[in-house]
Amino acid sequence: MLIVEDDAQILRVLELELKHEGYEVETLATGSRGSSGPQRAGSRRARLMLPKLDGMEVCARIRAKSNVPIIMLTAKDRIPDRVAGLDHGADDYLTKPFSIEELLARIRARLRDASRTTT
Repeated sequence: MLIVEDDAQILRVLELELKHEGYEVETLATGSRGSSGPQRAGSRRARLMLPKLDGMEVCARIRAKSNVPIIMLTAKDRIPDRVAGLDHGADDYLTKPFSIEELLARIRARLRDASRTTT
């Protein structure tokens, strides 16, 4: 599972929680702090270059190369933001602050959906 997050504290909490739940986790910082170089996303290992991209662009780039489940976690909670996230390829959209229990349930749901389409 790839986590792309520009807030180091949130990134670390997500990484620890997901590893605790048994997920294999890769992390990547993006946005204003920036990160460059090729990165992997999902089982197809889509290549990304992430110098200061926003979440919508990251989502669109992953979606262009892979059908892996994408859940956007964002502070943008207006309806147009949610619609844009889904239109850019996200399978789900969860606003901050969020409950880790709800995030875990949404991850399980997306993985169930993905397993149904591959079998």
